[in-house]
Parts: sequence; C-alpha cells; structure tokens
Amino acid sequence: MVVAEVVTVTDELRNGYDVVVFGGGAAGLSGALTLARARRSVVVIDSGAPRNAPAEGVHGLLARDGVPPAELLERGRTEVRAYGGHVVTGEVGDVARGDGMSLRSEHGGDFEVTLTDGRSVRARRLLVATGLVDELPDVPGLHARWGRDVLHCPYCHGWEIRDQAVGVLATGPLSVHQALLFRQWSDDVTFFSHTMPPPAGEEAEQLAARGIRVVEGEVASLEIADDRLVGVRLGDGTVVGREALAVSPRMVARAGFLTSLGLRPAAHPSGAGEHIPSDAAGRTEVPGVWAAGNVTDLVAQVGGAAAAGAAAAAQINADLVAEETRQAVAAHRDPFSPESEARVCEVVAGNRRHGL
Repeated sequence: MVVAEVVTVTDELRNGYDVVVFGGGAAGLSGALTLARARRSVVVIDSGAPRNAPAEGVHGLLARDGVPPAELLERGRTEVRAYGGHVVTGEVGDVARGDGMSLRSEHGGDFEVTLTDGRSVRARRLLVATGLVDELPDVPGLHARWGRDVLHCPYCHGWEIRDQAVGVLATGPLSVHQALLFRQWSDDVTFFSHTMPPPAGEEAEQLAARGIRVVEGEVASLEIADDRLVGVRLGDGTVVGREALAVSPRMVARAGFLTSLGLRPAAHPSGAGEHIPSDAAGRTEVPGVWAAGNVTDLVAQVGGAAAAGAAAAAQINADLVAEETRQAVAAHRDPFSPESEARVCEVVAGNRRHGL
C-alpha cells in the first residue's frame, strides 16, 4: 500500500546514499522499495529504456496480469518515492571505489558513481538491476515486430497466441526446446532451421513426435500485412504462413560500467548469453555489490525479478546493519579512539574536515 503523503518528484541527487540502485525495472524498484521501507537512503538511477517496453502487457504477474509495462513502472516509482526514496533519470557512465572520504569495511566499501551527464554520487552499497539487451538475428522485419508478434517467452506470450500458426526461428541450442514449449499453446508449430543445421537424432524425433514441421533454408524476411505478421519468406522466395514467430535472442547483461570494479559479464551456463554471476542472495564477487533481475538471471520474468530485488535489498540492509553494529561496538569499547573521532568528524564536518 502506498503511503498517503505528498510525493516530490526530483532529478536532484544528494551527496551520498546508503544504496544506489542501477536500473528502474521490476528488480531495481522492488529493491529500492524494500530499502526505503527499511529507512535506508536510496536512489534509483534509470535510463528509461525498459526491455519490455514494446509489449502490450505484463503477463503472469499475480494481481497485475496484463498491466501495461509503463503503468507498472510508474506505480513502482510512486511507491518508492512515497517512502522517501529517490528515482533519478540518468545513465551510469562509470563506477569506482571511493577515495577514503568515508569509512569502509572488508564487507564492502564506498563507491563513486558517475553519470554520463557529469553528475556523481557516492554510495555505501550498490544494487545492479540494469537488465539485459536482446540481440536478435539480422532478419529484415524482425526488430520492428519484437514484443508484438515476434516473441521469445511462452509464459509471457503463449496465451495471447494460443491456437495460432506459430513459427520458431532457430538461433541456438535452446531453439528446439523453445519449439517444444510453444507446442503446448498451439498444435500448429513450424520450426525454421534458418542458418543452423536441421535437427537430427533425438531432437528430430521429438519434433516429429509432436507434429512440429521442420523447414530448412535461410529465412530472408517477414511478411507483414495490415500491421500483422502473416508469413515467413525463405531465401528461395517460398512464403510459409505464420501468425507469430518465436525467437531465442542472445541475451547480454547491461553492465559495461562495472568493468572498472573488475566485474565483467560471464557466459551463462545455458549458452543463452552473458550475465553478471551472483549467489542465491544476489551477492557478486565484488564486495559491496549485489545484482538482481535479468542482469544476473537471464530468464527471470517480472515477478521473479521483483522478488530477487527485494531479497537482495534485505541482504544489503543486513550487511549495513552488521557494519554499523561493528562500528558501534568499537566506539562503545573505546569512545575516545582515533577511529571514533574520525567518525564524529565525518558526520559533523563532512567534506570540510581537516586534510580534505
């Protein structure tokens, strides 16, 4: 439930936050909401280019099935702001470790985040939820239909194309599996081998047993009429009538800005693309940095991404609580130590303190 209060929308950044969240999709906003409700200072930096923007609705999301993606994100931004969180439009250019202006621990550290427009902000922890980029085959007409009648996820779009003539464009090792999945929603499925060798052995037998026709030959283009897909044209001019086309894109994490931290995308075990590896809690190999959503889990749907964002946020808050507790215990044991004096000086004087 959204807190009943006046929410001020601003693109202004504070000097620093407990957590900076990269990406304002389901994972990022869910994480920010959890952190804001935990009374953490948090800002979401979002470029405004969600992966699912072309889709008419978000499906399979409990109590919000069919909600337009833009509406879902706007509701999420409103909820984050209602609890004191900030949502800022911008694109991250670089992330670096801090220069010692704030206290750090072995469990993480302060980070300096620089946006492409020159703005910068400091953070104690980072949550990376920038999602991924779908790299589609270079087939004329394919990109323009993406998210409409050119699809990839049967659980997101299968119901909407049920009982239609469905094509599956082979692009990689998961394409046969994709064809078998879409067979659940339609008994008229055609597999286009395109530039890949036609299925053989067990895979060929599986497709035949399920009544999935295999068409060999490279796909040259899509046939469109009245703003609808009506067929797939092969290189020899043959047109195979289809109403929807499933494609497995190569999915690549949006995370180039993390290279300065030594955090780079790695090949996903499925062979479907590249992701930022993380453990079950979202913790990456770089202390202080968590990841959630499609940037680390290539196949996560909106509901799963939101849940992962909330789970990672809880882990981040627990990590900050542990750090603050260690500092409190140290101060309690020796209230006049150099470390205690430094912390007090930092709180009171900030960047104006001696030596800076």
